[in-house]
Amino acid sequence: MDFKKDVIVAALEKALASKGKRKFKQSVEFIVNFRGIDFNKPENRLNVEVKLPKGRGKENKLVVVGDESALHELKKDFPDLLTFTPKDVEEMDKKKVKLLAKDHLFYAFPKNIAVVAKNWAKILGPRGKSPRPLVGNPKEAIATAKNTARVATRGKNLPTVHTVVGSEDMDASDIAENILAVVETMKKKIATTNIKSAFVKLSMGSPAKVGE
Repeated sequence: MDFKKDVIVAALEKALASKGKRKFKQSVEFIVNFRGIDFNKPENRLNVEVKLPKGRGKENKLVVVGDESALHELKKDFPDLLTFTPKDVEEMDKKKVKLLAKDHLFYAFPKNIAVVAKNWAKILGPRGKSPRPLVGNPKEAIATAKNTARVATRGKNLPTVHTVVGSEDMDASDIAENILAVVETMKKKIATTNIKSAFVKLSMGSPAKVGE
């Protein structure tokens, strides 16, 4: 499948035309269906982050796991972060983790990744929400994470990815730039000939096929 900006824009305009009036700002989602790939093989699965060149329109909600002192420093600049210590992770009710996984991305300081994996892997892994390590400058990493798209295959037998690439109040051309960035990242691992179909949709809208 060949992705061209004008084709993507046409699909986005179709999806955005039916947005109606909602009490919240809807996200724009990009869905890709694959063919001819054995996702039972771990090396074929996708689990990458893409920095969206035009931003997400609304920032990602993040969960960060770390020691109290490190979390305290992050909260100074990012008061909206949900932060948990390793002890919190061990004691947290699994139902709460499932709720957070619906609309949050997960990060942890490298030395805390193991405790997250031990306690939450069975919940986060199948949802494509396995925690990412905060490497380098943590504050810079968080600022970037707020405007990234997580592109991950979900489970072994679901040949699809589903990610947020913008919001309904963004220009279709800008959202298309974000989609192209996602496609370019996917192409580093999966050939476009293995892409069966692609769609764009609003959170509460019907999908519009790219290329139709």
